[in-house]
Amino acid sequence: MRKQIVAGNWKMNNDYVDSELLVSKLLEQHTHSQTEVIIAPPFTSLLSSSNSLKGSQITVAAQNMHYAENGAYTGEVSAAMLKGVGVQTVILGHSERRAYFGETDALLAKKVDAALQHNIRVIFCFGEELADRKSGNEEAIVEGQIKNALFHLPASAWEQIVLAYEPVWAIGTGETASPEQAQDMHNFIRQTIANKYSSGLAAEVSILYGGSVKPANAKEIFSKADVDGGLIGGAALDVTQFTAIINAF
Repeated sequence: MRKQIVAGNWKMNNDYVDSELLVSKLLEQHTHSQTEVIIAPPFTSLLSSSNSLKGSQITVAAQNMHYAENGAYTGEVSAAMLKGVGVQTVILGHSERRAYFGETDALLAKKVDAALQHNIRVIFCFGEELADRKSGNEEAIVEGQIKNALFHLPASAWEQIVLAYEPVWAIGTGETASPEQAQDMHNFIRQTIANKYSSGLAAEVSILYGGSVKPANAKEIFSKADVDGGLIGGAALDVTQFTAIINAF
């Protein structure tokens, strides 16, 4: 049975002190649940957050990584470096990485391979722009992003893949895809995987929704059959909101 997951992407927010305070508050408020909870602090707080959360039900993810093992890549971080500070999960392909840093499907395929070689689980992000949605091209865009970056993988690798559908037009805008729109796309994604691999594999892949999830809409979004949780942005920086989203299951 696939996992229910709520992951908080802190993006470029919270210095070391702020991160420690947020982790402490989260530990106080989070109670036992069947939902897996993940936080993705900035690189500077990965070690401290990992140490603070040892023995808890909350795990730590990185927001990005490089595909190379090492070398002259100033400012980059490798999979081995993440493993060295206790990180077992990485977010790849976030729309902001694609838009601001020019990350392509081909580059992301290399990053996915590097993560999996180090047994690091991947939360793989993808989604359409507003123009794609208005033109009715959203399914083709989503299908292409998944195929180009992930469909070279053997079926066994998918045990380490979590998908995160993020309609770009609904990130940080206050706009949210309706629960029905989210369900329709998640169902399409699952069928796309089934067509390539098998319906059994597709049924086991967790697909998260990312796009202005709030306590007010989380319960309805998470109630949809093919929505297995959320990749949360701004609301993850507020412990009360983030905890309410977790509890929406």
